[in-house]
Amino acid sequence: MTEVLLAVGTAKGLFLGRSRDRVGWDFTGPHFPMNGVYAIGIDTREGRTRLLVGADSSHWGPSVWHSDDLGESWFEPTRPAVAFPEHTKVALTRLWQLQPAGPEAPEVVYAGTEPAALFRSADGGESFALVETLWEHPQRPEWGEGFGGQGLHTVLTDPQDPKALTVAVSTGGVYRSADGGATWAPSNHGITTGFLPGEPPEFGQCVHKVARDPVRPGRRYLQNHGGVFRSDDAGASWHPIETGLPATFGFAVAAHPHREGVAYLAPLTADHRRLPPEHRCRIYRTVDGGESWHPLSAGLPQEDHYGVVLRDALRCDDADPAGVYFGNRNGEVYASADEGDSWRLVKSHLPDVLCVRAAVLPGR
Repeated sequence: MTEVLLAVGTAKGLFLGRSRDRVGWDFTGPHFPMNGVYAIGIDTREGRTRLLVGADSSHWGPSVWHSDDLGESWFEPTRPAVAFPEHTKVALTRLWQLQPAGPEAPEVVYAGTEPAALFRSADGGESFALVETLWEHPQRPEWGEGFGGQGLHTVLTDPQDPKALTVAVSTGGVYRSADGGATWAPSNHGITTGFLPGEPPEFGQCVHKVARDPVRPGRRYLQNHGGVFRSDDAGASWHPIETGLPATFGFAVAAHPHREGVAYLAPLTADHRRLPPEHRCRIYRTVDGGESWHPLSAGLPQEDHYGVVLRDALRCDDADPAGVYFGNRNGEVYASADEGDSWRLVKSHLPDVLCVRAAVLPGR
């Protein structure tokens, strides 16, 4: 088995785990103690491993750090890597996403922020520029804020079309560009909004997370504020996929790295409780593109459980068979080495888990 890296961002720092069997793990951390780590990118393009971390200090503010030696040392630019231009008259509140582009653009990394904006790096994440076209979109001033703030939390590229970009904002909805970010259009047709009166609007949906199918890039899975949806036309239209789910609220959705039609959810009862349905720790999996969902519980707690999985705290690695990982606000991290069939607790008593990333380390 090759070596896998598991990166866990928490409310008080970053923890890094490494394993060759995905059963026993060696962890280091906390890196960036007392910093909230909401965004992690693991860039394994070009046969190297670069870790990108959005660390949020309550004293110094948010910053982007990177490491090319698996966390042995960290580099922070002398000038802020992500900063709003002076003419915007706003300041960066938080990094919500650090997403390397595909192999067609080996030095490009995208950052999603709060206030909701998209930034692009052409040097591997060492410096970023605001994507002004999205910032100047006429609908942006009308975007609202989710309970956790106004964050651009999803950035998807398309391996079949390097000019195609998809982003999602809470609460702006899904926006797509077909020309590399030169122009943008809302793409929320079919996404319901139970919290708004009347017919669903063109934009303003409280989209929590979007994941892309690895075999059919035009297929997307979307967890909304009350509703789970699928698109088969790259987001031009959406339809509900909720059969078998105990609740349609939740924050996270993750797609299998290799298998078509396989995705994972962590449902929550909403809005007045926001706890796992029936207080059971369960991840739900579909193997048929969302036509049906089934609970996964082997190895997970069977007693009453109240851990909430946040939007970026459910992820897969890129091994075969794929590993699946999630962390919760109880400070627990669970891992599956068999695509969710069975689980084990690999880390506990952490601060609130905010995000999780995992990847096979090249050449190891």
